[in-house]
Amino acid sequence: MTLRKYLVLAGVTIFAAAGDSLLSRGMKEVGNISFSRLPDMLLAITDPFIVLGILLLLAFFACYTTALSWADLTYVLPATSLGYVVVALIGKFVLHEQVPATRWIGILLIAAGVGFVAGGPARTDVRGKEEAPSTLCTPVSSRVKS
Repeated sequence: MTLRKYLVLAGVTIFAAAGDSLLSRGMKEVGNISFSRLPDMLLAITDPFIVLGILLLLAFFACYTTALSWADLTYVLPATSLGYVVVALIGKFVLHEQVPATRWIGILLIAAGVGFVAGGPARTDVRGKEEAPSTLCTPVSSRVKS
């Protein structure tokens, strides 16, 4: 795997963790909202922490779709779940949340699972050599007729 691909996966992890953490911080400032009070929901998205969180989650989505363009979902999703470790560390040390031992054990199990997934190939090819590629797997640019 190339450095660029590692950077994309790191971007997915960091942008998701930072975006979710900023949303959490912003919602603690905003307080309780519900679907029945639409104005409160609209007011919530004016909070700077929420706006920045949304922007980082958009960056996460861009990196995530990029990663899915060259790797299987079964590789990308577990590989990016290291974000759970980052979120737990941010929650504990930045947001000052209590993280019980059972949650840390779960996070360590997730990290161990990531290690297993990272050892395998990023993309699997289950087609036979003589089988034609599916239209769904063909890049959009080659499906467009001129």
